[in-house]
Amino acid sequence: MAEENKNTCSKESCEGCAHAATCSSKKTDMHEPANPLSHVKKVIGVVSGKGGVGKSMITASIARVLVKQGYKVGILDADITGPSIPKMYGIHGKAVGSQDGIFPIEAEDGTKIMSVNLLLESEEDPVIWRGPIIASVVKQFWSEVIWGELDYLLVDMPPGTGDVPLTVFQSLPVDGVVIVTSPQDLVRMIVKKAYNMAKKMDIPVLGVVENYSYLECPDCKKRINVFGESHIEEVAEELEIPVLGKMPIDTKLAEYVEAERFWQVENEYLAGVEAYLK
Repeated sequence: MAEENKNTCSKESCEGCAHAATCSSKKTDMHEPANPLSHVKKVIGVVSGKGGVGKSMITASIARVLVKQGYKVGILDADITGPSIPKMYGIHGKAVGSQDGIFPIEAEDGTKIMSVNLLLESEEDPVIWRGPIIASVVKQFWSEVIWGELDYLLVDMPPGTGDVPLTVFQSLPVDGVVIVTSPQDLVRMIVKKAYNMAKKMDIPVLGVVENYSYLECPDCKKRINVFGESHIEEVAEELEIPVLGKMPIDTKLAEYVEAERFWQVENEYLAGVEAYLK
């Protein structure tokens, strides 16, 4: 179908098509224009093949590493139906706009954040929207938000390979993705799903982070593999991507989340991750 329509494809007709990135017609640029007042050097997507792997925690942790290195960072919370980034940073205000666009809210450490929670009447209101509306909001977070000068914009995506990841890959100039997973028996399949989607969309995979990798006993310091033995190294080797970090179940990080003070976190487990994002 893509071959037959190569001379008639338009931006509108290609949206939502899984073959858009590999279509023989290269005439259609599906990227949404950024807000004229936004100057973002790199856009990095944080993805996972399934839910429950702590993707938002990893997104915020990477942001903290980058901020500590002196970079200007923003987080686009594309997990529209399950936004958690603002609360982690203790942000409960409402985003305001002007004739030029919408201003993200700046956290205590300078991280700029935009999330649907910052637009709702109440942050506890459910988002009961269909896919096309959700996808439209994600695009607006890129084209209508005034991000200003950023070295990195991290996009916290919902799990899986559905509408929103597809919209982000097609509509935003994504420079690469980080895959988040956990040490379970299905890890190979889960990582490969996210990896293969990125490759089909012609997006570089920068590496993989394993979350919930182990639990360290506070008394004897023995490592306990709560979710089984890790296989992330062999999977990463097979896919020829680096392991960016292995994060344990750390109660200190959970305490920062509960206290809504993630802007104070220093995540040693992802030290050096910025080298893979350049």
